[in-house]
Amino acid sequence: MEERKVALVTGGARGIGKAIALKFAKNNYNIVLNYVSDNTDTQSLKDELEQYGIETICVKADVSKKDEVEEMVKQAIEKFGKIDVLVNNAGVTKDCLLMRMKEEDFDKVININLKGTFLMTKEVIPYMMKKRNGKIINISSVVGVCGNAGQSNYSASKAGIIGFTKSVAKEVASRNICANCVAPGFIATDMTEVLSEDVKNNINSQIPMKRMGTAEDVANVVYFLGNDESSYITGQVINVDGGMV
Repeated sequence: MEERKVALVTGGARGIGKAIALKFAKNNYNIVLNYVSDNTDTQSLKDELEQYGIETICVKADVSKKDEVEEMVKQAIEKFGKIDVLVNNAGVTKDCLLMRMKEEDFDKVININLKGTFLMTKEVIPYMMKKRNGKIINISSVVGVCGNAGQSNYSASKAGIIGFTKSVAKEVASRNICANCVAPGFIATDMTEVLSEDVKNNINSQIPMKRMGTAEDVANVVYFLGNDESSYITGQVINVDGGMV
């Protein structure tokens, strides 16, 4: 029987990250699920993933802190011996117009979204290089491609992820490691649930497909980039945005 592959998903407790973890679990991948909030019900998350007959470990870590990233990857390797797929999904927003944006709000978004992607990738890549195989999928955003008023920090972090991914892809391609970006548009998650109907309708009117995407729409693309069917695709940005960009 073929050895089960292992996917590590950061920010996997809810929304897009959780949908990605579930997609890999359903397809027989063991899961390392990263979360950061003390309120996370890790037991029910573990149960939900393990109903598909796979093994899961949930690891609390702040991806912007080097020592916590090192400890998380160490736990993953101790448990499973390898990481086949890394999904850098952890991210935050601190939206505000530039004129009023606090320096700490700029720093926090850059540190978690961009530096976190750097720290995770740097820590995992040596294991992939040793095996001469691996997939890195970084979650960017359409605002990293086209910008958005009130999100200069978030846009900068997500644009940075795109440049970072393209460079990493060139560095590791000869070792049979692929690095790609997925850039979601407006996706219906807990964060968009709180918006008024008027705001949602206004958003939908800007999308050629006239609806928000689902977390599963993003997870499907991430899963494709994480498995062997995409082995000749690297350094790319795939927008999952209903035609918005």
